[in-house]
Amino acid sequence: MDMTKYRALFLEEGIENLAEMSRSLLELEKDPASRPSIETVFRMVHSMKSMAASLEYESISLLAHRLEDRMESVRTAGRIGSADDLPLLFRGLEVLEAMLASVAETGDAPDGDAALLAALESPSEADDTEKKALI
Repeated sequence: MDMTKYRALFLEEGIENLAEMSRSLLELEKDPASRPSIETVFRMVHSMKSMAASLEYESISLLAHRLEDRMESVRTAGRIGSADDLPLLFRGLEVLEAMLASVAETGDAPDGDAALLAALESPSEADDTEKKALI
């Protein structure tokens, strides 16, 4: 199957989603409790995760999944709560943009950013990882 048209659609929608995510993150800088902005960022990373997974861009899907998990915590709290949240979300946005640029250039997703993935890991996931290491 020729993936060219699907890759083009992924890139087009991905660029739009990341632009919307950027606007919403800027809004969250002004109002950390902006419910519409929180929901928009969540939806955009959820869409990125699904689109990337369908094309087997695992590194993009994994990063979007971690961002989605972080945004789920923000949704539950009703606001950006941690001082780490916005910088991590902006960093995630930048890395996703770079990953899409790599897909556009090479057709393949680059390796993930292990440090960013670790930083985005939720506290409950980190606790689970530590518990598994003790077993």
